[in-house]
Amino acid sequence: MTAGRRALDATITAGGDWSNNEMAEQDLHVVVGAGPVGRAVICELAARGFRVRAVARHGVAELPDGVETMLADITDEAAAGRAIKGAAVVYHAASAPYHRWPELLPPLMRGVVAGAAAAGARIVYADNLYAYGPIEGPLTEDLPSRATGPNGRVRAVLASQLMDAHARGGVRAAIGRASDFYGPWGRQSTAGERLFVPALRGRATQVLGDPDLPHTYTYLGDFARGLVTLGIRDEALGQVWHLPSAETLTTRGFIELVYETVGNPARLSVMPPALLGLLAVFSPMLRAVREQQYQRDGAWVVDHAKFERAFGAEVTPHADAIATTLAWWRLDGQAAAAESSRAVAR
Repeated sequence: MTAGRRALDATITAGGDWSNNEMAEQDLHVVVGAGPVGRAVICELAARGFRVRAVARHGVAELPDGVETMLADITDEAAAGRAIKGAAVVYHAASAPYHRWPELLPPLMRGVVAGAAAAGARIVYADNLYAYGPIEGPLTEDLPSRATGPNGRVRAVLASQLMDAHARGGVRAAIGRASDFYGPWGRQSTAGERLFVPALRGRATQVLGDPDLPHTYTYLGDFARGLVTLGIRDEALGQVWHLPSAETLTTRGFIELVYETVGNPARLSVMPPALLGLLAVFSPMLRAVREQQYQRDGAWVVDHAKFERAFGAEVTPHADAIATTLAWWRLDGQAAAAESSRAVAR
C-alpha cells in the first residue's frame, strides 16, 4: 500500500468509537465483499486492531497492512464455508450489478448464512433503505416493508429471511441500514463519481429529482463504524438499525458544500423526468435507478435515534468527510493518469 493510501485510510477511520469492545483482538472478523462498504469496514476493523480476512470473488489491492485476503465465490456454499471458517463475525457487504439484484443477491445471502452457521459466527448485513418503499416523514426502523419495485422487494425479502433465521436460532444476525453513501471507493453511488469528478474539474453535475428537498447522505467511514459496532455488541443482535449520518442537508446544499471545498462555484443541472423515463426504456440499469426515484422526488430523512440511544453517535461532519473524499478522488485520478502513462510507454 502506498504512503498516500495508508494516510488516507487512517483519516477514513479517525472518527469516534461508538461502543465498548466486547470482543478480543484475536477474534477473526471476516468481511465478504470488497466494494466501497466492504473496504471501509476492513479499514475500520484494521484500525481497531482486529484480525481481518477480506473475501472477494476477484483480487483486491490497496488493503491495510496485515489484512488476510481470500478469493471465493460466496454463492458456492462450500466455498463460503471455507472463507468464513474460524470467524467470530462476518460482515455481509457483497453486492452485484444494480439491475441484477433480484437474480444475484439471494445466492449471496444464502452463502453467507450457510458459512456463518457452520462457523458459529454472527452476521452483520450492510443494507440500504429500499425495503421501505415510498414513505412520508422520517425513516425509522419500525416502518413496514412496502417496496414497489424489484430491487426494493428483494432487499425486503433478504432482510426478512435473515431476521427469521435469527429468530429460529440458525444464526445470530443484525442489520445496519444507511442512506446514499459517499466516500473513498464510492464510485457508483449517486454521490460518487457523478458528483466529485465534475466538482474537481469545475464542471456541472447532473442530479435526479428535486435538489431542494432534504436528503440524508451517509459517509462511508460512519457507515463502517456503525456496522462494526453492531458486530461487537450483543444487544445489537436480532434487530434492524439505522446507522448514524451527519446532519441532513438538501441535495443542493450538499453539492454546494462539495464545490465550496474544492474551491469551485457550484454548478448543477436536473435531468428531466421524461428523459430519464425515455432512457430507462433502453437501459436496464436506468430502469433500476428509476425504481427509486421516489427517494429524490420527496424528502428522504433518516432517523438514527435508536442507534444513538443504544450506542451513542459521534458522526463525521460533512465538511471533514467531503475533504477526505476529495483527497481520495485526487489520489485516484493521479493513479489513473500514471497507469495511462505506463500503458502509452508500453
